[in-house]
Amino acid sequence: MERIYKEKEDMVRTGAFVILGALLFLFVFSLVIERKDVSIPTEVVLEREPISVDILAESAYVYDVRTKTVLFSKNADKRLPLASLTKVMSALVASDLLYDDPVVVTNEALRAEGDTGLLLGERWSLGDLLDFSLTNSSNDGMRAVALAFGSLDYFVEMMNARARELDLEKTYFKNETGLDLTLEDGEREAGALGSAKDVTMLFNYIISYKPEILYTTRLKNASFRSLDALPHEALNTNAFVDDIPGLIASKTGLTDTAGGNLAIVFDLEIGRPLIITVLGSTEEGRFEDVKKLAQAVMENIWTY
Repeated sequence: MERIYKEKEDMVRTGAFVILGALLFLFVFSLVIERKDVSIPTEVVLEREPISVDILAESAYVYDVRTKTVLFSKNADKRLPLASLTKVMSALVASDLLYDDPVVVTNEALRAEGDTGLLLGERWSLGDLLDFSLTNSSNDGMRAVALAFGSLDYFVEMMNARARELDLEKTYFKNETGLDLTLEDGEREAGALGSAKDVTMLFNYIISYKPEILYTTRLKNASFRSLDALPHEALNTNAFVDDIPGLIASKTGLTDTAGGNLAIVFDLEIGRPLIITVLGSTEEGRFEDVKKLAQAVMENIWTY
């Protein structure tokens, strides 16, 4: 009798494990169907050849954060003008320095190229002004942030120190915005230099340790109020934020010396960020380049 009970007990236990396994399979399968993805083991991804895509950009880098795999590389270590991608480092440094007082918009800040609606004497919280400046690439906003820390020279020095800490070997900043500088002879030179790989690694660091810095850069537009209760709208300079499913972050750059730059982060699947950076494209070409790279990656990894 005892043996019969033992056999029944074993059968019940086995049946429970079978049911539990089936439920787990159905749960995972439903997630895959919902995202319209076909997941494959990490080791398969690592064995695959890098994707091949024809793009306009002079330099590009595509990086799978979870597997630490380079999926595409074109002149990835070449030092090129960064334009407003510079503002991502500015935001990181400002957040590191922990400034609690209101940031005041000064005449010196408003002399920066471009007008994004900021007013003389207007006061902002640091976090809101950083979000505003990253979303619509506000030069006067980011300059106001830098000036709040004492001087532009000090702030840029901190940016370069941070680049060295992060081993961004090709990166060097001359100002906090990435705007081109005009020399005495009238020639223009880049306000910041770096590589597609360096930009990608900077984004990788931020999404790993301070993702809140880039939160609003995934939105098409965002509304703000300064500490003086004045309303401001920020329209994202990334024209295709709605075209990339699972977008986590993005930043544009465009100057005469740089051409068109763009970096984005999006989820291939939940918890698997992919970073794409293109430098030296055109104003419209940067968006097409990133779209091509994103599509090629998704087809290469998920389509079987």
